[in-house]
Amino acid sequence: MRGLNYNHLYYFWVVAREGSVIGAAKVLFLTPQTITGQLRALERTLGGRLFAPAGRGLALTELGHTVFGYAQEIFRLGSELQAALAGRHTDQPLPFRVGAVDALSKVVVQRLLAPALTLGRPVRLSCREGALGDLVAELALHRLDLVLADAPLDPGLELRAFNHLLGESGIGFFATPALRERYPQPFPQVLGEAPLLLPAPRSALRGAIEHWLDRHDIRPQVAGEFDDGSLMQSFGQAGTGVFVGPRVVAGDIEQQCGVTLIGVIDDVRERFYAISTERRLRHAAVAAVTEAARGGLFGSA
Repeated sequence: MRGLNYNHLYYFWVVAREGSVIGAAKVLFLTPQTITGQLRALERTLGGRLFAPAGRGLALTELGHTVFGYAQEIFRLGSELQAALAGRHTDQPLPFRVGAVDALSKVVVQRLLAPALTLGRPVRLSCREGALGDLVAELALHRLDLVLADAPLDPGLELRAFNHLLGESGIGFFATPALRERYPQPFPQVLGEAPLLLPAPRSALRGAIEHWLDRHDIRPQVAGEFDDGSLMQSFGQAGTGVFVGPRVVAGDIEQQCGVTLIGVIDDVRERFYAISTERRLRHAAVAAVTEAARGGLFGSA
């Protein structure tokens, strides 16, 4: 391989971050033709394609993902070098862009992300909610640093991304005091009497809960199904029905919603994953989230 041209590598890095040549051209104040020519020169040097067409933008190839990982580290170190030579520490906030699957409990998401805000340097947190597929697409374009999900990424997808299991929790059932007074049956029989709010049928958790109910010969009155865990919690807080949430944050849910934990099933487990494009987590905020989750939030679950 001929000597690597770092200007070409920088243009590639910006295109990968922006998701298109047009977007990179605006950032770099160059013409798209100039950037395209530099990318072709880099591909000739590296001996392979770095991008493939993806809708109106570009997606990294497997070679592109590998090169981007090294480019991230190279330019991060370059910034640190400039700061060191200037005789100061960088005071720029560390960008931390997170996607959270909308089915996740927002209490869990907040607890998971909190350690990232206690690093020894400022962090600028940016959160997005959505479906796993949409968030993973953003991750592939390097518009997100991390995706929090309730299921691992399908290994059949042609995407260089890695699942990091953060932990798991049993399931709690919650009701307002007024609803519990109206349905005083013991747990779990009460689940066959009171209206029940559940995750949407396509969610990973829904199937496990239904299987557990079948095994215990409980026929619930499903009053609502929700893609969004926060919306389900809001309806439960209003007394519409008994709703589910992770046992690991049961105390937070009770305090925030004014509800009571009426029962727990520990043989149904909700799992929480961090999905990233890095096998070894180098982003300081991502590493803080995973370490704190395994040692703290889920350490005793």
